[in-house]
Amino acid sequence: MNKKRVVIKVGTNVMTNRDNRIVGPILNELVRQIAVVYENGYMPVLVSSGSAIAGKEVLGECRAKDDSTRRQIYSSVGQPRMMRHYYSLFHDHGMRCAQILATKRDFSPGKHRENMINCYEGLLDEGIVPIANEDDAVSLTLSMFSDNDELASLVAELINADALIILTDTDGLYTGHPDDEDSRKIQEVHHGEEVEQYVQKSRKGEGEGRGGMKSKLKIAKETARKNIPTYIANGKQQNVIVDILNGKKIGTKFYA
Repeated sequence: MNKKRVVIKVGTNVMTNRDNRIVGPILNELVRQIAVVYENGYMPVLVSSGSAIAGKEVLGECRAKDDSTRRQIYSSVGQPRMMRHYYSLFHDHGMRCAQILATKRDFSPGKHRENMINCYEGLLDEGIVPIANEDDAVSLTLSMFSDNDELASLVAELINADALIILTDTDGLYTGHPDDEDSRKIQEVHHGEEVEQYVQKSRKGEGEGRGGMKSKLKIAKETARKNIPTYIANGKQQNVIVDILNGKKIGTKFYA
């Protein structure tokens, strides 16, 4: 019997503190939950941000003046650091992981896409957790993903996932700012519902990730339209992944 498949996307704002430093216990809790859902019959794929922040922690300020070049440098330095973290954490749980770096071109119909499918299917068949990220070192500006939310959606479609979970630092989609007393969380959204007016503008610094709630909402609705239930939930909430897959009403669910 084939295991159900779930794509879990974790954003930079989940794995960092307010000083924009990566928090080890959060990564540990993330991997612990992935180990649990694996034992519960799911085959997980992790789409992880964080390479740019991880590189910036190592290098500090960078001499490159061009924004794109700086991002390439930070990400190139930070990516192996992130994988070292993940390799160690998965190993502690008796699991194996692998790195898949992709550009948007790899999802276009043809040999690149077929090659991606072969790679994912081979890893999943071996019980290895693929960890996906954009290949920032070689991605061209015109063909970059809008953010890792888009990458996660494309991966979910590629492997025919049963669910996509997008983890952020809020509990879901709200009717206003999450901190406002009169703001309420929206439990479910049909892909055709007009809820864009509730999205708040986000302000992010360099290395903090490109995706805000506007992007997450767009991607969640598009993914749900493909009959892949999609959730936006708080990645800093304990056991959030396990609880969602156990049917608890956590975060905001998007459905077809």
